[in-house]
This record gives sequence, structure tokens and C-alpha cells, in this order.
Amino acid sequence: MCARLRSVLPFILLSGFAAASCGGPTVDLKQGLQLDIVSSGWFDAGIVDGKNKLVPALVIKLKNVSDQKLVSLQINAIFHRVNDTQEWGTGFITAAGSDGLRSGDTTVPLTIKSHLGYTGTEPRAEMLSNSKFVDARVDLFAKYGSTQWTKVGETPISRQLVTP
Repeated sequence: MCARLRSVLPFILLSGFAAASCGGPTVDLKQGLQLDIVSSGWFDAGIVDGKNKLVPALVIKLKNVSDQKLVSLQINAIFHRVNDTQEWGTGFITAAGSDGLRSGDTTVPLTIKSHLGYTGTEPRAEMLSNSKFVDARVDLFAKYGSTQWTKVGETPISRQLVTP
């Protein structure tokens, strides 16, 4: 009996190490990640080709309401003009790196800005009231580790100037 156990022991140990390295069950981010939109609006992106530039932006906080640590938590924002299904611009941030976001923890406020926006010669505040100004909205996707992107929220971009 001892000889049989010794011959099987390496396989039992190897199986245990393989199971331990899997990192636990997968978290459904729709349920396990709480999204808080702190603010949204139009960010002053400076002067481009002699014109004022505004880009849609939002500030969010994320809370891990799952029972697992979320390692390499990333957020991808897809900006659209209102009533347009085509992608207009994107923003990407790493919300928690290799240290992860522990269960129950909340991130600091995180700013996501589009790289595309509007340019104009008028003052920035007046740009928002221009008759050709089209409002925007954003879809937010999250992933951690090697999981797939999951839509975790969407929100309109407020027609106001913001300073994230």
C-alpha cells in the first residue's frame, strides 16, 4: 500500500498545484463590480490648429463587490454621438494593476477622456451652446486578468465643462 501511495503522490501534488494556480472562480463583472459615475462633461483639451478643443470625459469610481480580488482591472470607454451607433472616440484606463482591487475596496476617482471631440474658434463655454453641437454618450466595458470584456454601464455626457 505504501509503494502504491508513493507512486501516485507526485501526481496528486501536481494536481493540487495546478488547481491552486487557477486563481479561483471567475467573477461576473455585471454583478461583482459597482460603477459610480462621479461626473461627466466636456474637458478642455487645449488648442489644436489655433482652435479650442473639447472632448467628452467622465470621472468614475469602481467598487469590487465580489468576494475575489480583481487583478489587472481595465476599463474601456466607447464614446458615441447621441443617436449614432458608430464609435466616435475611445478612452482606456487601467483601474487596478497587478496588485488588483481587493474585495470591498473602491478605486480613487478615475478620469476617462475621448481622444476625439469638437474644435471651434468661439470660447469653450459658447461651444456647448452652438446650434451644431451634438451631445454624446459613453458605453463602459470592464475586464480583469484574461477574462472577456463585459459591458458594465452607459451614461450620457452632460453638456457642461469639467476639469477632471
